[in-house]
This record gives sequence, C-alpha cells and structure tokens, in this order.
Amino acid sequence: MELRYAPDQNGFKKMTAEELRKSFLMENLFKVNELPMVYSDIDRSITGTAVPSNKTLRLIAAKKEMAATYFTERREIGVINIGEEGSIIIDSKEYKMNCRDCLYIGRGSKEIEFKSAVGKYPAQFYFVSYPAHKEYPTKHIKFEDAIHRKLGSKEQANERTINQYILPETIQTCQLAMGLTDLEIGSVWNTMPAHTHQRRSEVYMYFNIKPDAFVVHILGEPNETRHIIIRDRQAVLSSSWSMHAGCGTQNYSFVWAMGGENQVFDDIDTVDMKNIK
Repeated sequence: MELRYAPDQNGFKKMTAEELRKSFLMENLFKVNELPMVYSDIDRSITGTAVPSNKTLRLIAAKKEMAATYFTERREIGVINIGEEGSIIIDSKEYKMNCRDCLYIGRGSKEIEFKSAVGKYPAQFYFVSYPAHKEYPTKHIKFEDAIHRKLGSKEQANERTINQYILPETIQTCQLAMGLTDLEIGSVWNTMPAHTHQRRSEVYMYFNIKPDAFVVHILGEPNETRHIIIRDRQAVLSSSWSMHAGCGTQNYSFVWAMGGENQVFDDIDTVDMKNIK
C-alpha cells in the first residue's frame, strides 16, 4: 500500500507539475491479479482496484498502515465494476457484479474476495474506503437501480448523466457517498459550474478515455488553480479546500467517491465562474 500526504494551500502553490502528480494522481491502478492501493491522509481514504484473471483476489489489511486484523475492522468500502462480469464474496456470500454494478461493504466484513466470471475477460473492480464508526449492512446496487440524474446542456458542453449509487436517499453509510457520471458525445466539461465542499473530500477516477485522448483535471483554490493531465483509468485526490473539475479532449466517464462529515450530495459551495483563475 502506498502512502500519500497532501500539502496545505500554501505548499500547494509552490509545487511543480511533477510534484502535483506525485501528491494527487494515482496512475498505476487496474493491474491484473494485483491489489494496488493508495492510503491518503485526506480524510484517511484508501483507493484501490482488483482485476482478477483466473484467480481469486483477497482483500487484506495492511498491518502497518491500517493497524487492523482485517480490512473493514474500522472501515466501509464502495466498489464499482467497470469491466466484465464478476463476483465479490463477502464472508462466504457471493454478490454477482455486472458492469457498472456497485456494492457497499459495511464495517465488520471479515473476508472480502474478488473474482471474474471468465478469466480472460476480467472484471475491473474499483473501490474507495473511508473510516467507519458503525456497522451497516452490505448492499448490492445494480446499475438499473441507481438514481439517474440528467444535468447540463449541449450549449455548455456538459450534458451528462449522474448515476448515484451510495447516498443517504438510497443506503445508510457512515461517511461514504459514491456514483458514476457519463458525459454525452460532444460534452467535455464535468462538474460545472465548479464548486468546493469544505465538509468532505473526493476522489475522481476517469475512464472510457481513448489512448490518444486525455482529461485536464483542474484543482486548487478557485482563484489560483493548477491542473493535472489524466489518462484512462487514472484517479485523482481532492482536498476539501480544492475545487475539482475536468475538461476532456472527448467525452468520458468517471467514478466519484466522497467521505467526510456531511453526505448530502448538494452540500456544495458554488464558485462564480468569473472568479476562477
């Protein structure tokens, strides 16, 4: 497990492009038959992936970083499959996961395993975990059962569908909120008008980006922004004081996950577009 420590606002302003990438960007996810994970001091999130091919992958606690006997001893997890059909086995109970299905895994789940239905066409499980103070039951949320919100317009190049899986309206959690956004063809901007949310941090994982395309992810205080170039299936961390928005060279999709003291989706501080610098 890799450890990440985020700078404060003053340190952020002095960072080079490479330093920004090392602090906030997670480039090497989705490794076949591995469980790469990043532990961040931003709300103590853990971001990781599991791509099982002809074997079952078991999620275990990193003894030094987590000081736990099992992964969800004091944590909850949200998982979304962006690959082929697979399964997640929680304490011997199997949840079949189609592409774009989500699974909430509550605190106290001792054995967590990932497997693919067909090894050469693996599932691609992406997960984000935050600390949890209470046990809530594991729940499978199929893509068709998510809340689908259409926002934006063609004129503003941000026509998109927000697929909300883990929210107070759908499932009880300690901190975690999670969903997946798809941009329509011809739309390239996400999360505009831009915003911050002081009461929670966020992780974006961008995918469905062609090899010759990329997303420019904007971060930092709205009056002094920086950017990171992001490729397919890479994730980026966002502090509570930082705005977070992206513009691609084509349409794309991204998984968003939030943790903090407030789970209300619309609890945001909108930034006047004229004040972004």
